[in-house]
Amino acid sequence: MKVTFGWLVIAAGISGLLSFALLATSLGTEYWYIIEMNPMNTSDYEDMSSHSGLWEVIEGGTVYSFKADYSRYSDTELRMLNMHSAVVVVLPLSLVLLVFGGICGLVSSLARSPALLIGTATYFFVCSLLTLCGVSLYIVYSYQALAETERLVGPEALAHIHTSFGWSLALAWLSYSLELLSSLLLLVAAHTVRLRHSSATLA
Repeated sequence: MKVTFGWLVIAAGISGLLSFALLATSLGTEYWYIIEMNPMNTSDYEDMSSHSGLWEVIEGGTVYSFKADYSRYSDTELRMLNMHSAVVVVLPLSLVLLVFGGICGLVSSLARSPALLIGTATYFFVCSLLTLCGVSLYIVYSYQALAETERLVGPEALAHIHTSFGWSLALAWLSYSLELLSSLLLLVAAHTVRLRHSSATLA
C-alpha cells in the first residue's frame, strides 16, 4: 500500500489531536503521584493514603492545594516548590502551543509547502521537548520530595508506605510520544511533496 501525502497529514493531525487530548486530561486529573499505606499497618499509623495532581493533593477525601506560605519552608523545600512551579508552567505552555501547532499543521497541509511542513514539524518537536522537560522535572521533583520526607521522618516511618506514579503521568508520556510522531509524519509529508515537485520539474 502506497503511503500518500493525504494519509500522512491526516495521520499527523489525528496524532496531534490525541496528544492534545491526552495532555489536557493529564493536567486536569489528580493521579500523577499515588501514596498507599499497607493495610496491615493502618492501625498503628494515621492513614496517609493519597493521590495528587499538579494543582492539588487529595488525602482521605480532603483536598489540599499547592498554594503555600513560602516563608514557612526551608531552602530545600523552597527549591522543590520552585521545581513544582516550573512544572505547572512548562506543561500548560506545551498544551497551549499544541493548539497553535494544529493551526500551523492545517495551513501547511493545505498549502502543500515543504518549508511550512518542515517548520510545523520542528514546532511539534519543540512542543515535545517542553512536554518531556515538564514530565522529567516532575519525576525529579517527586523523588527529591520523597528523599526529603525520608530524611525528616526516618526510613522506618515510611516502611509501610508504597509510592508510585499514576496514570495521569502515563498520559503525559503518551502525549509526548504522539507529539514526536506528529513531527515525524509531517517531515515525511514534506519529503513526499518535495519528491513530487522534483518529478514534475524533471517531466
